[in-house]
Amino acid sequence: MENYLLLFGSSFLAATILPFYSEIVLVLGLQQGADPVMLLLTATLGNTLGAVVNWGIGKQLLRFQSKRWFYFSEGQIERAQRWFQHRGVWSLLFAWLPIGGDALTLIAGVMNVRLPTFLVLVAIGKGLRYGFVLLIALYAI
Repeated sequence: MENYLLLFGSSFLAATILPFYSEIVLVLGLQQGADPVMLLLTATLGNTLGAVVNWGIGKQLLRFQSKRWFYFSEGQIERAQRWFQHRGVWSLLFAWLPIGGDALTLIAGVMNVRLPTFLVLVAIGKGLRYGFVLLIALYAI
């Protein structure tokens, strides 16, 4: 049970803007004899829910655009919105990518992607990534 809680927490944090690597915890859990299916489900759920945090931040982000401390320029936001509109919601299947994945989930919130659509696409992509990591680890152990 402790393995799963640690994995859930690390995968949740890894999906936010915090630098965290849940794959290490996933493989350690596997090495300690945890059920691979439960590891996959736990990591996918944690990472997907962490991405929902980014989506929620994105939903509220533009409310603060007029503040002096606001981090993003108007040009950056416009470019991100154009990029997302061009590639569409299907790009959320790549939210698992270590570079740009967190930004995708944030932009999805800014673009008002519906939460059910967001959840399905992000969970599929993240689940496939964790499944791939588990397959590699199973053959390496």
